[in-house]
Amino acid sequence: MKDVLADIERLRARGEKIAIATVVASRRSAPRPVGSKLVVSESGEIFGSVSGGCVESDVYQNAQEVIASGEAKLVSYGFSDDQAWSVGLPCGGEIDIFIEPLEPEART
Repeated sequence: MKDVLADIERLRARGEKIAIATVVASRRSAPRPVGSKLVVSESGEIFGSVSGGCVESDVYQNAQEVIASGEAKLVSYGFSDDQAWSVGLPCGGEIDIFIEPLEPEART
């Protein structure tokens, strides 16, 4: 969290809505450990990583949906023969990512 905390504070101080994606579970070989985070702003900026690039674009799309709806979601990524052409992890692992919205700082 420390690696993206300054980015979160800066975005919220600017008045932007953001989504925080966190690896909450991993099975077998996974590119990033549990607790890894990716921050997405409503203006499209991204900070951090949840997979070393394997699924970031899909997480980004899901994060934009979370920002728009205000509803958190849990997404899972893995790899199998029938998923060969979809978004997944080529390393053979599986990860679960929780994506939650975070409102901007309250202005007083």
